[in-house]
Amino acid sequence: MTFQVNEVTSSQIDEESESEVVSRLDAEQLYPLAGPVEVEGAKAGDVLVVDVLRVKPADWGWSAIIPGLGLLEEFDEPYLHIWDLSDGRKAPFKADIEVPIRPFCGVYGVAPKEEGYHEVMPPGPHGGNMDNRHLTAGCRLLLPIWTEGALFSLGDLHAAQGDGEVCVTAIESPGVATVRLDIIRGLHLQSPEYILRSDGRAPGPLYGTTGISPDLWEAAKLSVRGMIRHLRREYGLTGEEAYVLCSVAADLTIHEIVDRPNWVVGTTIPLSLFPKRTGGRAVRLRRRS
Repeated sequence: MTFQVNEVTSSQIDEESESEVVSRLDAEQLYPLAGPVEVEGAKAGDVLVVDVLRVKPADWGWSAIIPGLGLLEEFDEPYLHIWDLSDGRKAPFKADIEVPIRPFCGVYGVAPKEEGYHEVMPPGPHGGNMDNRHLTAGCRLLLPIWTEGALFSLGDLHAAQGDGEVCVTAIESPGVATVRLDIIRGLHLQSPEYILRSDGRAPGPLYGTTGISPDLWEAAKLSVRGMIRHLRREYGLTGEEAYVLCSVAADLTIHEIVDRPNWVVGTTIPLSLFPKRTGGRAVRLRRRS
């Protein structure tokens, strides 16, 4: 399933834009999404499996400082940088600085549990604007389903981003994203989880859990508790054993700290620790075409 993805301002910024445009952005046009897609047979309590097959940005992108947003309040003047992405591998910044292009979508989500109108930002247990830079091609995202049909959408394509997205923008770009969808029945996740081929630190694939909360301390707790539940469910560990294993082998990462009021923390653990069993139904799932 392939989606054409607009950049996050709905084309209010283009290749010729200058910094002044940042102060004139219409918030009502932010976060255009591709979707929603109704998934036949999906129901509350199931999990939507999203295999990210391909994410390709356009040959240009932008990053900006938007006064009033971002982590640091002292940067109170608008600033815009236009990126040349035509190389496809690296984006030149300044002098000899080049940023590796690792595209992903900042938004993957299903319909929230609560009825009514919902902003794309902030993220929640349904996913949404998680800005998790690790959700690139080759990853598998697991989204708890809260409503019949799931109603999956994606958007906010990024050519590159650091964990945290501290100034509130990544390299924002239009582009194309291709995913494959499937369902796991009755897994009852409480927050999005994911499987990565690698994160550049640990060799081989990793399993990840998330915590999403307006309190960063609480988000970290939720993420670790999610990993403990996973380790108990899939590998038969006790709570104490899982907690210790998290402390000695798992990594805790702030994926996003600027989409107030909710922050996203991830916990990842290498699947190479479990050579006889690599992650339960979520990893062994037989993929549909």
